[in-house]
Amino acid sequence: MTRVKICGLRDSETVRAMDGLPVDEIGFVFAKSKRQVSPALAGELIGEVRKLRTPSGSAPQSVGVFVNPTIDELRKVLAEAPLDVVQLHGEETPAFCAEVRNLLEVKVWKVFSVLAEDSEGDAEASSAGPDRLAAFAGVIDGFLIDTAGGGTGVTFAWHVIDRYASVAERIGVPLYVAGGLHPDNVGNLLSSYSPSGVDVSSGVETGGVKDIQKIRLFAERVNGV
Repeated sequence: MTRVKICGLRDSETVRAMDGLPVDEIGFVFAKSKRQVSPALAGELIGEVRKLRTPSGSAPQSVGVFVNPTIDELRKVLAEAPLDVVQLHGEETPAFCAEVRNLLEVKVWKVFSVLAEDSEGDAEASSAGPDRLAAFAGVIDGFLIDTAGGGTGVTFAWHVIDRYASVAERIGVPLYVAGGLHPDNVGNLLSSYSPSGVDVSSGVETGGVKDIQKIRLFAERVNGV
């Protein structure tokens, strides 16, 4: 079963409306972004997330999105917002990921950027190709591949997914796919590829605001409802 991550939540009303949906992770953005939340607000929203129940009976995991944070910055956020997962979008090294995981006792996901589908070339990762994933073996709990720039609502060339998935499988971690997904194209992705999970933000928004009907439709289409 493909897992569903809804990212960029900023209000309790939308979080509460997700009760009962097949949503496995809910993301909060701490990096500079129009979806950025404070640790205090995230802490309140995580309290609401923990009250939710998916069809399996468990609560979704809370994921924090960061770009090149320091250990101290992460520690301060976690003091107010008890995240389950720290998702790292910058130039973080395997050594830094290991430090976060060991010192802060939190799961770590590493994000790799992939060129947009209309770029020239073979849509290789802009900062690291699939082969570099192997360096993170044993120090992270998951990978996520996203269109370079992140949060652009633009897809990348999906034919590279299998190469990333092969490395992720070899080192024993799940692979999530993000970048320009929405209810109308996620079925096309999943008809050809089998990532462990999919991640969506702008694709379930209307006018820059999370739309619970689009969230519901996205989750249902991922789950074949």
